[in-house]
Amino acid sequence: MKTTRILIFAKAPLPGFAKTRLVPALGAAGAAALARRMLEHAARAALEAATGPVELCATPAPAHPAWKAVALPPALLRSAQGGGDLGARMARAAARTLAAGERVLLIGADCPALDAALLRAAACALDTHDASLVPSADGGYALLGLRAFAPTLFDGLRWSTPTVAAATLARIARLGWSVQRLPTVHDIDTPADLRWLPAPWREAEGVAAPTRWLSAAKLL
Repeated sequence: MKTTRILIFAKAPLPGFAKTRLVPALGAAGAAALARRMLEHAARAALEAATGPVELCATPAPAHPAWKAVALPPALLRSAQGGGDLGARMARAAARTLAAGERVLLIGADCPALDAALLRAAACALDTHDASLVPSADGGYALLGLRAFAPTLFDGLRWSTPTVAAATLARIARLGWSVQRLPTVHDIDTPADLRWLPAPWREAEGVAAPTRWLSAAKLL
């Protein structure tokens, strides 16, 4: 299998900065703690997948003091996301990776279901397809894999809306590319999504009980 670089797009897990839509259920500190846990999971899963280099595309930039207290694996490479909307940031990172002769998997850091096995499957799909995609239940996607670059996959999309995955698949079809669609997963973005956390996470110290999360979600 050709080398496939995994790019993890994530914010520094700081209170009031990361996963702010979870604050009504978890509080600012709790939302940041969960963001940190999900980022650590994403990094471990990506390294365990062993498809190639793993790179954290960070905001703010990796040299910012916000990252000093975040312990991540030494093998994790780091870069700055830079400016622009999410599409512009992902497009830049994907373009430079593909130009260097690697394939690429673009992922976030908020999907516990995106494990090493699913990442390997997405990378292996690029042996026979031009793209791979893991849809999320909210209409977005948790992973986009590419073996060639096309700016139309990123330009002008309405990010964080229920049309992102469908629009991306339509654009892939217009390019005449083949795509492997993998099983749908759940991102953790809102209080209602907290029910999809793994049971051990729900029981962890400092993490609220599911009934409290769901009660908070009903109030929104």
